[in-house]
Amino acid sequence: MTLEKIRPTATIAQRAKRELKEYALLSAYLYVCFGALVLYKMAILGSHGVHFSAFGVSAIKALILGKFILLGHAVKLGERYGRLRLVSVIAYKSVLYLLLLVVLSIVEEAIVGLSNGRTIAVTLADIGGGKLPELLATSVVMLLILIPYLASREFAVALGEGRLWDLLFDYRDGLHHDRSANVTERPSTPK
Repeated sequence: MTLEKIRPTATIAQRAKRELKEYALLSAYLYVCFGALVLYKMAILGSHGVHFSAFGVSAIKALILGKFILLGHAVKLGERYGRLRLVSVIAYKSVLYLLLLVVLSIVEEAIVGLSNGRTIAVTLADIGGGKLPELLATSVVMLLILIPYLASREFAVALGEGRLWDLLFDYRDGLHHDRSANVTERPSTPK
């Protein structure tokens, strides 16, 4: 094989490996967040005598929403903005990704409803009716989950490739004390 034929294959393989790693990390992050919410719900309902476990649902939801988020990355959702402050970019993208997840989750619910023999109208009425407060609460929680995730991505872009991870896993020194005098040095202030 020639070098030209090998490079695209290696590039595709490297890209697939990177995307799979990103998907695994994102899904794990979402699973931890959703798992914490399930534990909280279990504690509240358990105090009222209702016992259940829904960690499997959390895992499936994390995998589905992780794929939806990666789909947003693939279409470069929120990348078409002018010169904005980093905090504005994070807020803007968080809202856009939340809207993407809400729309795709509604589509998912409609497909599940169809597979269970219900019409789309009945499924959407169910979402808009009894499930609306739940949808709003879930949306707020999802926004709170998206903000740190998207902020970490934006910080990684702003710092440069690999620099965020270097900073996060680098050793940091604490306060430096002069052990012989047992006094902390302070910079002198100009008068």
